[in-house]
Amino acid sequence: MMVPSLKLPDLIQEIRGAKTQAQEREVIQKECAYIRASFRDGDPLQRHRQLAKLLYVHMLGYPAHFGQMECLKLIASPRFTDKRVGYLGAMLLLDERHDAHLLITNSIKNDLSQGSQPVRGLALCTLSTMGSAEMCRNLATEVERLLLQESSSYVLKKAILTAVHMIRKDPELASIFLPPCSKLLHECHHGILLGTITLIMELCERSPVALRHFRKVVPQLVQILRTLVTTGCSTEHSISGVSDPFLQVKILHLLRILGRNHEESSETMNDLLAQVATNTDTSRNAGNAVLFETVLTIMDIHSAAGLRVLAVNILGRFLLNNDKNIRYVALTSLLRLVQSDHSAVQRHRPTVVECLQDTDASLSRRALELSLTLVNSSNVRTMTQELQTFLETCPIDLRADCASGILLAAERFAPTKRWHIDTILHVLTTAGAHVQDDAVANLTQLIGGAQELHAYSVRRLYTALAKDISQQPFVQVAAWCIGEYGDLLLEGSCEETEPPQVEEEEVLALLEKVLQSHMSLPATRGYAITALMKLSTRFQDNNRIRQVVSIYGSCVDVELQQRAVEYSTLFRKYDHMRAAILEKMPLVERGGPQVDEEAKESKEVPQLLEATVPDTAEPQATKLLDLLDLLDGMSRDSQHPVSLDSTPGNALVHPLDLPCATPPPASIPNLKVFEREGVQLNLSFTRPPGAPALLLVTVTTTNSSGGDVTHFICQAAVPKSFQLQLQAPSGDTVPAQGDLPITQIFRILNPNKAPLRLKLRLTYNHFGQEVQEIFEVNNLPVETWQ
Repeated sequence: MMVPSLKLPDLIQEIRGAKTQAQEREVIQKECAYIRASFRDGDPLQRHRQLAKLLYVHMLGYPAHFGQMECLKLIASPRFTDKRVGYLGAMLLLDERHDAHLLITNSIKNDLSQGSQPVRGLALCTLSTMGSAEMCRNLATEVERLLLQESSSYVLKKAILTAVHMIRKDPELASIFLPPCSKLLHECHHGILLGTITLIMELCERSPVALRHFRKVVPQLVQILRTLVTTGCSTEHSISGVSDPFLQVKILHLLRILGRNHEESSETMNDLLAQVATNTDTSRNAGNAVLFETVLTIMDIHSAAGLRVLAVNILGRFLLNNDKNIRYVALTSLLRLVQSDHSAVQRHRPTVVECLQDTDASLSRRALELSLTLVNSSNVRTMTQELQTFLETCPIDLRADCASGILLAAERFAPTKRWHIDTILHVLTTAGAHVQDDAVANLTQLIGGAQELHAYSVRRLYTALAKDISQQPFVQVAAWCIGEYGDLLLEGSCEETEPPQVEEEEVLALLEKVLQSHMSLPATRGYAITALMKLSTRFQDNNRIRQVVSIYGSCVDVELQQRAVEYSTLFRKYDHMRAAILEKMPLVERGGPQVDEEAKESKEVPQLLEATVPDTAEPQATKLLDLLDLLDGMSRDSQHPVSLDSTPGNALVHPLDLPCATPPPASIPNLKVFEREGVQLNLSFTRPPGAPALLLVTVTTTNSSGGDVTHFICQAAVPKSFQLQLQAPSGDTVPAQGDLPITQIFRILNPNKAPLRLKLRLTYNHFGQEVQEIFEVNNLPVETWQ
């Protein structure tokens, strides 16, 4: 005789009592066999009990797919106990990947129109959980009817959330729910009003028509929020003395969406935002949440200047809060505001600098990013000193960012060359192992161009090198400088009142120490041996230098060995040429050695070189060309801009450097290559006269949606046989409703007339979400490459 199956509480108790995984599996397999047998027998009174046990088994991670059809049978049953378990099973076991979920559409429709309140609630919960786009389209009119006619707040709240799910599944349903939303805004029930605001936000973010429609209700939203702030609707939903903070935050978020890029709506809500910002209690976290949402709204709309200053001051108060999360939010928000309200953020600079010393790594990183953006010509000395102090004690993972930030700030805002050199030397001696590779070249170029500071620089470097030779970039700069200006060490011609006395033997011994140190990299040893060779024309003790150089002629490092052999040969066979070969490097201006030549040629051909790329194009182009793994077999080196050939005998200009500010009209047809949620990318093509191998591609990005596209970046890659140059785009924000598109020009050189293909990567923010698209364009017109 078969033992009867367990009841649900007994099954739970037995599973929890299993001592091993094997015992648990045995209990579950045994019970699942009973459940299958019961389903086959078709006992309607036991079906919901067996399915409830199966759902518990499913929650433990075991297969339960054989119960899907039983869910449909229970949903179709007239008994509430069956429907309750059936709908729960549908939410857990069914989704839009299974075709079986479409079979419950009629049952849900019947329950929505004829069922009791609990049954309608179950149907709405199931629809909002696993309803597919097709189900949403079939049942949208039923949900709309409930929104307009239902009087029960219990059902109405669930219907509103179901409408939100439908909009997310199929944005084309937005027009159906516009009239109910206007009606529901007059409700005073907390849950209904909160759900309605959520539904309106979803509609506005996905439909430009809805956005324009609900901008008309901004005064009504303002009145609702003013009532919450002054009198409050219900003490039941107050938290820590703040009246219904959840509803306040939702309304503020909706106002931010409606006021963005709309001056009239922004003006309507300005007074209210000031009232919320000044009257909200900040002693509790609920008040801080409302204030932060107020700040975000002020930042995004066309708010008055005084209101923006008030928002910055609120964030400044957040920086003084003991809660680390609030301080982090404040730093992140100030980082967004610093470009538009720089002077207001500057007033909180001391507090931001104090956050650098926070023990929380995420806080100190955010504070470092904000501190670096606050550096300008008026505070560069003070801020650099603070950042240098932080550099000495900051965590290892922040040193690279801190060192790079200090070097960039010094390069942009250095008041004097001497201060600039001192700052770089301090960074190199403190965190030399964490600086970027170009720091050595930049400092040597800076010192070489400051002739009046040669003696000062070489003495500073020599003194610091004698104390520490562990920081390799610093040792390389010091070795280069000693090799170039070592004779100034002996002369004592320095700005210091009492320069230290240095002998030749001490300098040579220090460079030998660098060569022999186990901490020296091969590149550092190369700098040191070259410095020794340079000093052979500045010092008297050439025999010692010759001996040291000859020792490294048998070094295992091939590069160092080659240098040593060449230098020994210079001593032995070409000693008469050594002084001329090893003379001091000429002064180099920081713009590069070809600046004067290019300036002369620009005078000779002013018309041809008049259209040049602006200064901001260089870093932007560098960033855009840094495309990793975009195309298999595509060369990044070939995509960098081709340099101008300035020899008189050659052509005046390379084809890629032809002016293209106003390209002539082309007969090549345009091509649409991308479209998503109103964002569209079109390519137009033209060829400049006299350059058949050059193709100018104008990339035009438009936005017909209701939300702005921000932080837009378009990157491109081409095969190795092509040469690609990207000009700076006209901007990085595409306004909504098709205003002011972004344009960018690609210059592609195709000398082999090979078939052209492009790979594009687009990154941007749209409706609050970060979007990244990578796609290949293979259908370019034949005229683009023939």
